[in-house]
Amino acid sequence: MELNELAHKCGEWLRGSGPESDIVISSRIRLARNLAEFPFIRKCNHADRVAIERTLRDTVGALSDSVSYVDVNSLDDVDRQFLVERQLISRELAEADAARGVAVDAEEKFSLMINEEDHLRIQVMHSGLDLERAWERINDLDDQVESKATYAFHDRLGYLTACPTNVGTGMRVSVMLHLPALVITRQIEKVFRSLQKINLAVRGLYGEGSQAMGDFYQISNQITLGRSEEDLMKQVAEVVPLMIDYERRARDFLVTESQENLHDRVSRAYGILCTAQTISSEETMHLLSSVRMGINLGLIRDLEIPTVNKLFIHTQPAHLQKLRGTELDTADRNIERAHYLQRHLRREGDTSAEQN
Repeated sequence: MELNELAHKCGEWLRGSGPESDIVISSRIRLARNLAEFPFIRKCNHADRVAIERTLRDTVGALSDSVSYVDVNSLDDVDRQFLVERQLISRELAEADAARGVAVDAEEKFSLMINEEDHLRIQVMHSGLDLERAWERINDLDDQVESKATYAFHDRLGYLTACPTNVGTGMRVSVMLHLPALVITRQIEKVFRSLQKINLAVRGLYGEGSQAMGDFYQISNQITLGRSEEDLMKQVAEVVPLMIDYERRARDFLVTESQENLHDRVSRAYGILCTAQTISSEETMHLLSSVRMGINLGLIRDLEIPTVNKLFIHTQPAHLQKLRGTELDTADRNIERAHYLQRHLRREGDTSAEQN
């Protein structure tokens, strides 16, 4: 896979398509698997890791003609961060050492990480609220791998994993939501406390341990032991429509009760993005979040959601450097980011923020 070519595209999780895509960014299912003949990663020596990578590399590479394999261990820091930004590998895999890799589908709908916390992490992502199709796809991928490899499995406990909370199905069901109105109306913490009471985890843009950026939040199950795949799917699938409803009510409230303030927020965000001479990735995400909501509410004309979604990822540090073709320090990245935003927002035409 040529990462430089990949940099010019937009990953599956930000295509802006699929059911409820105004609020639901993506649906993702991940499976944790380990090979029976090797110890867990934290107990592996260098030779074990090399053997695991060699064993699984050919297996995952044969899943489809559209799959490319990337030797993560041979990548430089920018390329590893680039794959993290695209949600194709985790930060843990990027920061690990020794033999490790990832197999990536050409459409970026699935990836398979080797030698992360577990020997194998399979993940499938679909745009919008599409858990059923994501499950069908990952179940098929898992079956294909299992037909060629022997997983660590216990008749009573299920699939054995490095982290006890993943034992059983080894399954993590997650949905990424864009919730700016709940943040603005200060209802977000109350909503998240309710989720935690029913054992659902809330994480930031890049999963466990990451901060919420651009008002993106991932909601997922916490424990798999004793729960079937159907139970876990149902647990998340029943909550997401409620979250969508809460966010839409909060947006309706802002439109009817605080329209001038809402319009001012959206207009200022768009104006800064179009004119800033230097801007950080954090501020860019925050402002793009307001612009994205403004488009969905009809406050901004002639600017499309896929364009804004593309800017969310292309203005991240590693993407900017890949697109520019050179490494940049923080100050230069902030300047390049501002120029990139101006070029691409102006390309959409003479866009103006308007009230309904």
